[in-house]
Parts: sequence; structure tokens; C-alpha cells
Amino acid sequence: MFAYSGVMPELADLLDQLIETAPPADDPTGRVTFDALTTLRLIRNVVDHQIVAHTAQLDALGVARRTGSTTRKLLIEMGHPPAVASRIMRSVDALHTLPTLARHAADGRLPGEVVDAIARGMTHIDRRSPSTPVDERRAAHETELVGHALSGATPAEIERRARTIGNAIADVTGIPTADDASLNTLNVHTTDDGRVGIRADLTQTVGEKFLTMIDERACPRPEPDGADDRRTAEQRRADAFELLLDQAAVGASIDSVGSPRTQLTVTIPATGADPATLPWTGSVSQATAQQMSCDGTLTEIILDGEGVPLQMGRTHRLFPAHLRRAVIVRDSCCVKCGAPPSHTQVHHIAHWADGGATDLDNGCLLCQRCHTQVHHHGWDIVTGFDRHPWLVPPATIDPQRRPLPAYNRRTMRLDDAA
Repeated sequence: MFAYSGVMPELADLLDQLIETAPPADDPTGRVTFDALTTLRLIRNVVDHQIVAHTAQLDALGVARRTGSTTRKLLIEMGHPPAVASRIMRSVDALHTLPTLARHAADGRLPGEVVDAIARGMTHIDRRSPSTPVDERRAAHETELVGHALSGATPAEIERRARTIGNAIADVTGIPTADDASLNTLNVHTTDDGRVGIRADLTQTVGEKFLTMIDERACPRPEPDGADDRRTAEQRRADAFELLLDQAAVGASIDSVGSPRTQLTVTIPATGADPATLPWTGSVSQATAQQMSCDGTLTEIILDGEGVPLQMGRTHRLFPAHLRRAVIVRDSCCVKCGAPPSHTQVHHIAHWADGGATDLDNGCLLCQRCHTQVHHHGWDIVTGFDRHPWLVPPATIDPQRRPLPAYNRRTMRLDDAA
């Protein structure tokens, strides 16, 4: 017998029965295992709903407010991941106004993720109604989304159905949803592993601008060995988004040699005792810090023991304009994929923190995507006897790691250079 602290006796008995009998050794058809999984799914769904119901009661009692906190923070302190805590609170806010959804959630027919999708879908529909929706009309929309879920629709499909309903309401009663800028939202959150999630809901015009600018920058580019671009379409769009941010940071003031310079501040302790950090997202890896500082500005700041600046040195660019211009004249484009100079940064072949010089022979042009591959994915760059950069692929691409000439000299062969 297992001990389940705080679990209802009936549920504890059922869990004990399942644990003692599953997975059965003599279940050739898999029927017993299948039935056990079905029962566990129902239990999970009921438990999800009970968590929401108990959270609603905890919130109504004001337990968190009395300690100057919030119920969401209390859930996180209990051990719920932040994303799950947010989902629970959305359900708490929604279920008391959605009786049909609450009834099906209580009997275990809908998992928490689907309940959350329906709740968010109803919020989407409500926002697109010109005024407080008529109860009968709202109930019909709720029933439609619940029925869609019971038919096997995924959370994403439920949200799409809700958007369709919302669009139909807005088109009839007011400004078409696609044109209503008051509905625009952009949400950003930092994940537990330091990544950034972005979710946007924009007018058709804004979306068209975004998609056009991304598409122009997301075209496939050949690999140095002539192979097709190994990135997926999603990866190309993500790289294009970063390039778009780089170029937006420059705006109309692109310098005379046309290289984007995103104004990020990375703090790198001179002692190396602590990790490098970014203001918004925290610590970064050494490779990322080196990549970000390749083509940036350097300011030396001396701090006292309390972290207060005592002295600040003069800021200077690691690759000044005349050197950047010389690198562009020599390389013409990204040495790996051929992206134009306006899409590139100057890469320190030997990093300046490791004693690498800031001069023509120690720099080369790399676009953001190729710069990341050099710093994170095993590509190396060396300066040949001809004073041009050569690319050394990782062993996963070429076990012999034979050097490849820069993109603008791709017709050159090693035999010709001997």
C-alpha cells in the first residue's frame, strides 16, 4: 500500500489497484494495459479539475493576499511549474462563468490543457464582441467549443475555431477583427532554461509587414560544401527574425560600410570568475559572450568590492570603420553562405579575450546564422597563407575536416592554392 498525502481515499485505493496490477506481464492483447491507461487519463483529468477547484477556494479565502503574495506565486511555491500555475489561474478565472465547460471538466472528460484552450478561446470571443455578450449566444459558443473538444480536437484546433467565431462576430457587429488594432497583443516570457517565448496577435496589416520582411530574409542559402541549406523553414525564419532585429537597431543610421550593430550590453568580468550576463535574460555561455563581443564596442569599468563603478575607460569599437571597410573589400559577403555585407558582422578568428588581434588578418564577415554555427556548432575558421579566411567544417560534415575557401572564392581549389 502506497501513502498518498492529501489524496481522497477512493482515489488512493484506485491508484493502489492500478500500481499493483500494471503493467501486467500476461496481457498479450494489451487490453488490460489500455484500460488502465484510460482510467489513469480520467483520474488525471479529474485531478486537474480538482486542483482548479481547490485553487479557486484558496483564492476566494484570500490566503495568498493575507501574506502579501498572489495565488499564482503560492502555486509555484507548492511546486507547480510557472506555466502550469498560470494555466490553473486562467481556469480559475474562467470556469465560474462557463458552466458547460466546468461540468465536463469535473467528470474527467476534458484534460486541463483542453479546458485552458476553451477558456482562452472564450476570452478571445468575448473580446471581439462589441459589448457584453448575450448569455444565450455566449452559451452557444461555449457549447460549440466543448463539442469540438469532445470530438477529439487538439488545443490548437480549439483556439483556431474560437478565432473563427470571433472573426465572424466582429465582421458582423463592428470593425473587422483583421483590422482592429485595439486587439493587438504581444507577450514575451523567459523560460526556465533561459530561452525567450514570444506570442503575438496582430492586425492583418502588421502581420503582412512582418511576414514580408521575414520572407525576404529567410531564403535558403547553400552550405559551403555546395549542399542545400540544412536549416528547416522554422530555423530560417528564426534567423531572419534575428537579422530583422539587428537591422531595426541600426535604423536609418547604418554606418558607411553598411553593417548592422544591435545595441546589446553584455557584461564580461575581467577575472572570469563569474559568467557573462545580459540585462534582461541573465547569464550566458562563454561561446555566446564571445560571439556577441566579436563586433561590438568595449568599455572597461573598474568596480569596488560593493560593485560600485570606480573608473570607466573610454569606449572603443573592436573593429573600427576603416578595418570593417577593409574586411568587406576582401570578403565581399558572408564567407560561409554569401549573405550581403549589410547582413554580416565581423568575426574575430582568434577571439580578442584570448589575445587575438583586431586587424584584417584576424577578421572575416559572417552573417548571424553562420556566426552562431562557428561559435556553437563546430565550424572553425583559419587564415590561409593567402591572407583569406578558410572554413573548416565539423567532423560530422567532413570527417577529414578539409578546409573550404570563402564564399567569394568558392571556385578556388586547394590544389590551385598549393
